[in-house]
Amino acid sequence: MVTTRDSNAPTGDRRVRRTQAALQRTLIQLVEDRDLSQISVADVAERAGVSRSTFYDHYRDVHELAEAACTAMIDDLIESLPSPGPDSADPTQDATQSLRAFFANLAEHAGLYRSLLGPQGSARVIDHVRRRTTAAIHVAVRRAETGDEPPAQTAASMDIPHDVPAAFTAGALIGVAVDWLQRGCLRTPAEMAALTWPLLTALYHVDTDMRPG
Repeated sequence: MVTTRDSNAPTGDRRVRRTQAALQRTLIQLVEDRDLSQISVADVAERAGVSRSTFYDHYRDVHELAEAACTAMIDDLIESLPSPGPDSADPTQDATQSLRAFFANLAEHAGLYRSLLGPQGSARVIDHVRRRTTAAIHVAVRRAETGDEPPAQTAASMDIPHDVPAAFTAGALIGVAVDWLQRGCLRTPAEMAALTWPLLTALYHVDTDMRPG
């Protein structure tokens, strides 16, 4: 679900956010029925009830709109991820529950993510998802290791140091998720969580063991 927080924003800002939210919702609806590569600016504008010039006031193309439409959902997805750090919860309890929520969210919008992350998807969106997931894992693990609360904007801005274990773990998770989506989500989110969590923990621990110092 795409949400906006505009109750305290100036009228002009609220209007912009409402238009952007309408375009994002429209794209999400369209991509459930066809591949992203088959959706044009005209398709989105017509369904959203705006002109093409209004569309271009906000986004350069459909791919940029797709990235924007996914941002809120990606935030929800990565916030649901458990930390694979050294003090992680029992994989049969909290960790698998949050990982199950991650896969359930993917399944809810399977058409969208299949189009965006599949072989005919958007390279920009794929890179955006990879970098945002890497940043989220980095922040979550650092919090678990040090107890410090990183700046709220760190994961959102993806302004993090080079973290090979986080990038490795994020890549593995995204790879599993995309394979699952492309195969039609044959396993349930609960089954995927139970299978994936031990692997993610093992991968992260192997990589952290190789970290200098």
